[in-house]
Amino acid sequence: MADQQKIHPVPDVEAPPQTSPTTPLVPEGTLKSDKGKPVEEYPPFKRTLPSMHSKPPKKRSCFCKCLCWTLSLLLLLIVILGIIVGIIFLVFQPKLPKYSIDTLQITQFDLSSVDSSLSATFDVTITARNPNKRIGIYYEGGSRISVWYTETKLCEGSMPKFYQGHRNTTVLLLPLSGQIQNGTGLLTTLQEQQQQTGNIPLRLRVNQPVRVKLGKLKLMKVKFSVRCGLVVDALSANNAIRIQSSSCKFRLRL
Repeated sequence: MADQQKIHPVPDVEAPPQTSPTTPLVPEGTLKSDKGKPVEEYPPFKRTLPSMHSKPPKKRSCFCKCLCWTLSLLLLLIVILGIIVGIIFLVFQPKLPKYSIDTLQITQFDLSSVDSSLSATFDVTITARNPNKRIGIYYEGGSRISVWYTETKLCEGSMPKFYQGHRNTTVLLLPLSGQIQNGTGLLTTLQEQQQQTGNIPLRLRVNQPVRVKLGKLKLMKVKFSVRCGLVVDALSANNAIRIQSSSCKFRLRL
């Protein structure tokens, strides 16, 4: 009877029924590695290109070209002028004219009894020297010569028109005249100056328009100024005035 007993499997009632999966075990957007672990999937790489600037306008380019051409022309003119000046210096070898005050004579230095004004008349002898071999000087009209004591103008006059040739020395006798207000105060100051120092300092100013002649070429009109400082022993009419010292400076103005 034992051999006739059969064993039948009894199904497990508590085990859940096997069903096919309906949802993925790996989240969306990830991949699964060989080991079964999920791998995150990144978005595709996007290459950013640098922004290209637009071309500058044509007006700006034209302005730059014009500016470059203008600067180049100016530089070329400066070089040409420098070459011309260098040639002139080599060929003509210009030298500055020289001036000196030889004598000073006072013909009038009187105080008016009406308005206390002072009338002054000076005769000044000036020597002008042109040391150049190939350069002449035309002294034009419109010159001014004046004699000053400190800031007071004593008298004034002008130079005559004349031409000074090569290596020429010209002696000029120039009459100067003037009238000074408040002459009494000026005479008192001059007397005190002479008693303290034994001399009186004066200044002579010359403003002269000239034209320079290079060979046969006559250049444009320019102006030069001469500033002379001189020291005399006294200022009185009809007396010999002795010049103790004098020095002159020349300056050219275009």
